[in-house]
Amino acid sequence: MSTLEVTVDADLETLATALYAKTDDVMKTDARPVRWQPEVGIAPKLSDAELVTLSVMQALLGFTFEARSWRQHFAVT
Repeated sequence: MSTLEVTVDADLETLATALYAKTDDVMKTDARPVRWQPEVGIAPKLSDAELVTLSVMQALLGFTFEARSWRQHFAVT
């Protein structure tokens, strides 16, 4: 019996990029209908895949409140 041990050395940016790529691929191939968006109004600045990626990254990093995560990420020193 053999075991396979894999060591991964990746930073958060690499994780976020891989997560976004996978999320975007899944959302493009998903058979469910896309969410409704009005024909007029303010255009979204983030794609659905980007929003999901940000949400998952916040959860993985332990940020349960959006304001706290933004304050810590964009802290002014």
